[in-house]
Amino acid sequence: MSTPHLQGKKGDYAPVVLMPGDPLRAKFIAETYLENSVCVNEIRGMFGYTGTFKQIPVSVQASGMGCPSMGIYSYELFQFFGVESIIRIGTAGGIAPEVHLRDVLLGQASCTNSNYQAQYQLPGIFAPSASFRLLKTADQIAGKLNIPVKVGNFLCSDMFYDESTPLEKWAKMNVLGIEMESAALYMNAARAGKEALCICTVSDCPLRKESTSPEERQTSFTKMMELALETAIAISGGKNG
Repeated sequence: MSTPHLQGKKGDYAPVVLMPGDPLRAKFIAETYLENSVCVNEIRGMFGYTGTFKQIPVSVQASGMGCPSMGIYSYELFQFFGVESIIRIGTAGGIAPEVHLRDVLLGQASCTNSNYQAQYQLPGIFAPSASFRLLKTADQIAGKLNIPVKVGNFLCSDMFYDESTPLEKWAKMNVLGIEMESAALYMNAARAGKEALCICTVSDCPLRKESTSPEERQTSFTKMMELALETAIAISGGKNG
């Protein structure tokens, strides 16, 4: 069945989906890494593709920016298209002092200022966390691929431009980086009984006023992409490393 945001039917997506925020990054991954890729979604320009990587089916679907957009696309993939695991591959702003431009980060949990959890009417504060299986697998594969990674907490913010300037406070709590989608993804996965992981490349360090270019963010963060692809086939039963 199609949804308001994804065309096609159940089976058009592989059990494991890579989710960049940028539709053009999804297109780049499909054209660069996937064999026999087919475009399975074009609604709203949010490109989605399914193909194979090392003979294992893998999909890549753009999510857009922010918890509301990630919430829609990950929910529909989990609930209506039979997807079992989503690996977000995005960019993050480095916060912790030891984090630098182009570092690869694995988000073990997501601190957030989002009100996304209000829908669940929980009698407390939910802690959005990654799938331990995905996190462990990605960390192990990163070692085999000689890709240095830092593992820790993300800050998932509803605001890109935040006048309260809270980053110094989060840095004191050793939060690695700030992005805008992890909390919604981790909550949707928890509610659906599925798996999720966020792998991010540091595109800027706002406290040090350092940044990369838009073109670099779109196509050159290949270590993150390759780590996610190898993780996808590992959890799908293929060989890795």
